[in-house]
Amino acid sequence: MACKQTSQPEHAVFNLAGSDAKAVALADSVLAACGGLENWEKTRFIKWTCLGKRLNVWDKQTGNVRIESRASLVLMNLHTKQGRAWKGSMELTDPAELQRAMDYGYEAWINDSYWLLLPFKLKDGGVTLKYLGEGLTEAGRPADILSLTFKNVGVTPNNKYHVYVDKETRLLTQWSYFMDAPDEHPRFTTPWANYQQYGRILLSDDRGQKKHSGLAVFDELPADVFESPDLVDWEKLPQSLATHIANP
Repeated sequence: MACKQTSQPEHAVFNLAGSDAKAVALADSVLAACGGLENWEKTRFIKWTCLGKRLNVWDKQTGNVRIESRASLVLMNLHTKQGRAWKGSMELTDPAELQRAMDYGYEAWINDSYWLLLPFKLKDGGVTLKYLGEGLTEAGRPADILSLTFKNVGVTPNNKYHVYVDKETRLLTQWSYFMDAPDEHPRFTTPWANYQQYGRILLSDDRGQKKHSGLAVFDELPADVFESPDLVDWEKLPQSLATHIANP
């Protein structure tokens, strides 16, 4: 992936005092356009393969995650940062190796969740939002532009994003990533396109040259998804009923 995003400490809160009112209102409008806070809170299990490379399955309620690639598997809890890991078919039992795997899993989830779920994370703990004005996306759509920076949080606290909010739909339709907040030019800019209904919320899978795959929202998942290294047959697991209603 091109960047790692920040984590939030257990007691970190959104930096409302350091953010401006228009930026906060726009962040709220983005959340509303994607389903709203109530529907986000009711969403429990989310699955996606980030940019086609790494499978993530997240239980929002418990913090359990399954992070799976061709060479490795991590089953862990984001709150305790403890779990199990495999390299190939071999489970890691050495404490130092296991700790490295937990660190990898945690940072991988932070990165991958930003690539999919940023519309729901604009007011995460430690985030500061500023309104930069109006502009056009690379697709030529009028947008309001927000600056997103971080205060005393995370594994990469110097990152900055410019977030483009479509004037008409209020969806997040483009972002630019800056490795360091003072940088004048972004490391990359990509669209956020192809929003579709998954369960109760809207998610976007299209980042231009790269795309997420296998997006799904589940109301229930078997415990083995987060406890067993066995491959999961996702085709046999029913997705959230709301997904089928929205996308028959």
